[in-house]
Amino acid sequence: MKILTFTGRSPSEALKKAKMEIGDEGMLIETKEIQKKALGREALYEIVIGIDEEMIPSSYQKPQKPLSKQQPLKEESADVLFDLSSAAQQISKISNVANDPLKEFMEPRHKENSAPTAILEPKELKEIKSEINKLTDKVKLIQNMFWDEKAPDLESQIPAEFAEIYRLASQSGMNKEHLDMLMKITLEYMPLKMRENSTTVKRYFQTILRKMVPIRRESLAEVGSKKVIMLVGPTGVGKTTSIAKLAARYSFLMQKKYKVGLVVLDTYRIGAVEQLMQYARMMKLGIETVVDPPEFTTALESLKYCDYILIDTMGSSPYDKGKIEKIYECLNANTTQYNVDVVLVMPSSIKYEDLRVTYDNFSTLGIDTLMFTKLDETMGFGNIFSLAYETKKPISYFSVGQEVPEDLVTASSDFLVDCLLNGFNRSKA
Repeated sequence: MKILTFTGRSPSEALKKAKMEIGDEGMLIETKEIQKKALGREALYEIVIGIDEEMIPSSYQKPQKPLSKQQPLKEESADVLFDLSSAAQQISKISNVANDPLKEFMEPRHKENSAPTAILEPKELKEIKSEINKLTDKVKLIQNMFWDEKAPDLESQIPAEFAEIYRLASQSGMNKEHLDMLMKITLEYMPLKMRENSTTVKRYFQTILRKMVPIRRESLAEVGSKKVIMLVGPTGVGKTTSIAKLAARYSFLMQKKYKVGLVVLDTYRIGAVEQLMQYARMMKLGIETVVDPPEFTTALESLKYCDYILIDTMGSSPYDKGKIEKIYECLNANTTQYNVDVVLVMPSSIKYEDLRVTYDNFSTLGIDTLMFTKLDETMGFGNIFSLAYETKKPISYFSVGQEVPEDLVTASSDFLVDCLLNGFNRSKA
């Protein structure tokens, strides 16, 4: 194995240089800061790359140091190898064995009328491959071990095998307290046998996450009953578009074509009313508008022939208690026998702390479920997990784009956890 070093003003710049020089065949072994940033002086980082000599491109030219800075070869080698991880040292030992490393696994077989030949049995070959794969996985984990400054406040050090999963979860926007708690559970209950590689660690972590995400399965309106669903939330989160998606879903996309009616409380925005009325005309749905709370009951009674009644509300800042109070007055004025299912709609693209403030201020309306929009506009989904876990409120729907009605999916823990650990993938929606 050949040890190469590259420098740059940041670790990523040094890594780019390495890829330009030797491609993607090398393995990152170490990253360190060799010159701190100071007034008039840029920071300087060095990365150490291990690569098989046969994989080094012929175009690669090792940069020469000035004579004043050159060290004897033995001293330079000692400097490079001094801080190698134990996993990299194991690989170095294997690659530098003087004798044939497979010799002890060879069993001689003799063919008739021929000289003795050594043939490797498949069983031994599998064992060797297994050991090499384990070492390769350890080197992969080294790449994720530079997160000490972000490590959770746990009594015991997190094993290197968990470095990658911790990094992914922390970068997803998950609340740190929730992440630390999850890591404690994983460390406490995960079988030791499953810690052998990062794939089994990730799979076990996914299982725990799925069990901790509350989800409400979609239940359809039964004969003789109706469902009344009210969408509430801040301005600009996509409530009106989500109402249209739900209306199209219930009236056209289900096995049974349900009768759907719309109620608009958002009389503050003329554009929102016109938009929903346009959807109502296209889908031939009944629609009612409500200005004052006493009109709310009348509007519901007017749509009593419908299986689903969907209610769009005025958007408001989480801090605008006046508009939230207006919605509460409408709910309180309901004298019908219909229970109103209140769905809090929030964008997935804001941080957990803002989601929590939004939930707390709208919670006076009696939130039943959560709905998250704009999943196609973010790369972090840990904030969704943290809010659902903290509030114990189930998630009912995800909106994954602007198209009506295609970009609405019923919530599932599998989908959310996959987004959290692997990023959003529209094909899996």
